[in-house]
Amino acid sequence: MIPMQDAPLSITNVMRHAERYFGEQEIVSITPDNPRHRYTYRDAFKRVRKLANALERLGLQRGDVIGTLAWNDYRHFELYYAISCSGMVCHTINPRLFGEQIEFIINHAEDRWLFVDPDFIPLVEKLAPRLNHLKGVVVLCPEAAMPETTLSNVRCYEALLKAEMDEFSWPDLSETTPSALCYTSGTTGNPKGVLYTHRSTILQCYATTAPNAFGLSSKDVVLPIVPMFHANGWSLVYSCPMNGAKLVLAGNKAGDGAELTDLINVEGVTFTAGVPTVLSALLRHLREHNLTVPSLIRVGVGGAACPKSIYEEFETLHDVRVEQGWGMTELNPIATYNGVVKPALSHLDGSELTTKKLKQGPALFGVDIKIVDDHEREIPWDGKSSGAVKVRGPWVIHQYFRHEQPAVDNTGWFDTGDIGTIDHDGYLQITDRSKDVIKSGGEWISSIELENLAVSHPDVEEAAVIGLPHPKWTERPLLLLVVKDDSQLTPQTMLSWFEDKVAKWWVPSDCVIVDKLPHTATGKLSKKDLRDSFKDFQWRD
Repeated sequence: MIPMQDAPLSITNVMRHAERYFGEQEIVSITPDNPRHRYTYRDAFKRVRKLANALERLGLQRGDVIGTLAWNDYRHFELYYAISCSGMVCHTINPRLFGEQIEFIINHAEDRWLFVDPDFIPLVEKLAPRLNHLKGVVVLCPEAAMPETTLSNVRCYEALLKAEMDEFSWPDLSETTPSALCYTSGTTGNPKGVLYTHRSTILQCYATTAPNAFGLSSKDVVLPIVPMFHANGWSLVYSCPMNGAKLVLAGNKAGDGAELTDLINVEGVTFTAGVPTVLSALLRHLREHNLTVPSLIRVGVGGAACPKSIYEEFETLHDVRVEQGWGMTELNPIATYNGVVKPALSHLDGSELTTKKLKQGPALFGVDIKIVDDHEREIPWDGKSSGAVKVRGPWVIHQYFRHEQPAVDNTGWFDTGDIGTIDHDGYLQITDRSKDVIKSGGEWISSIELENLAVSHPDVEEAAVIGLPHPKWTERPLLLLVVKDDSQLTPQTMLSWFEDKVAKWWVPSDCVIVDKLPHTATGKLSKKDLRDSFKDFQWRD
């Protein structure tokens, strides 16, 4: 007896569903050749079928890995679906990585072809002689915009599609078929590949579009500021078509506050999502030009802890609800989400509610989370005791791409490398990365909490806290600040800001004001670079 049908969970079915039921919904993009390209899901998937035919004509086969170096736009969207639904692997490459890292991951993935925005042709030209498996490059532009290049076997994307039929017979794929490949940013050693499957991706979409998370519907207009080359763009490239939401893609303007404001207001964006640094640029533009974003209802924040200042400015000045999530490339990529306040917490208001909302939130259904001490003993959920954060679930990594050993322990738990607490209500709060936590006089200090307090000062634009060796206390925290242009803030005044806000021994031992802070390729503060830059720093006694 077989009680229920066993239909595979596949990205192909997302495409079919979106075309059939939401075919008239729009995708709007900024591209170098068109400042506001506009077409429908029906138009998009017609071109996706043309692209699938073109991939076959290029000699590509099921299981081949195809690389993309591209911004968020409709052509990249088409690649997501044509590659994965053909049974191939869509390898989205982060162009902000160092050239040596990009070379490593293209060779490690054994990319057969690269689909490249014109912006990145000079980068590929430099790397091409050392790309061992590459057969050719397709430039994502029309024929009239094809750049001059020294690359061999170069094709034009629009010319490829023009030559193909818009009918394609999609293969029947097992739900465990690999669909996409993303690499970590490689802050310690070479980047590591995470191979997603159709199943893991669809399960992630089911979880993240539930009402307690993104809660997307066909009434929404979604602007993913998070790059599509960063962990599947937090799955919004799939979950928006799945639920019929209008999709707005900012191209290479995702860090431009003016362009983001224009997109939000002209297209009626209701939900956007990105890292704090980009959201801060949006808020700065709104503040400096006395503008508002009346259509915007919610903002999803991830990639780093949301500073209190960003939360309060969105909530109080723009009546926009800030929702925080947590995850990583290895989690396909989201594991917790702090969206809807559950009824049991409805009595909270003011600072208590803010404190709760600034946590990373409860786990999505499907993910198990625990925190453990150095002896692997599980730590109670009291909101105070911290430990290593471990996860398991159907969209959590089991083994890195082409690595021999599993990435999980012998009981199936993946160590995220984060340190955190979980409170009585199940809300996770990340207090640090295990490599960034500061141990001073035998006690732990959270660099993230100090950074959040620092950016709550009205004169502070950005802050970082690192631990440096100290002759008496083993390590002490050093505060590094970027201040606003007209600020007269001094290091000593800044240090006094922490008084009565944290324990006395948590207050940084010194403060340095800098012009800018280094960031990783995914927009996070690069603590590794800061520790290298300040390794010879001398404490003042």
